[in-house]
Amino acid sequence: MSPARLVLVGGGARSGKSRFALGRAQQLGQRRVFLATAEPLDEEMRSRIARHRSEREGQAGFMTCEEPVAVPEKLSELAEGAARPDVVLLDCLTLWLSNLLCRGLSAEEIDGRVEALCGALARATRAGTSVVVVTNEVGLGLVPETALGRIFRDVAGFAHQP
Repeated sequence: MSPARLVLVGGGARSGKSRFALGRAQQLGQRRVFLATAEPLDEEMRSRIARHRSEREGQAGFMTCEEPVAVPEKLSELAEGAARPDVVLLDCLTLWLSNLLCRGLSAEEIDGRVEALCGALARATRAGTSVVVVTNEVGLGLVPETALGRIFRDVAGFAHQP
């Protein structure tokens, strides 16, 4: 068995990141979990989530776990549990950050949550679970017009730094 890996897949919206990440995760093990951060807040999103879940579970052999907020805790639970998967695909980091912002967390509180995620990622890989993280590039465009947009860009930028 190869050592556990941490893989970061980034790029622009609709650039094929998730498809690439699914393929990479399939290469890293047979017992696969898709840790989804999206929330079904409207009918279009419910339909999108259902379609993607069906594709992942049918063709790619992933068990889906939905967790929009407590991502570090869920990752730790998965990687340290009795049925530890070979690989967890976390899709997506920037959507998780958005979920935290929309719940009223400050940039400092989100930085703390990112630190908690970094710890969970380190523990997961030490335990033998590979993790593939999908994230969106948000810093190459214009400066966002709104304060919330600028805060999001900042927390995403900090989350992408080593």
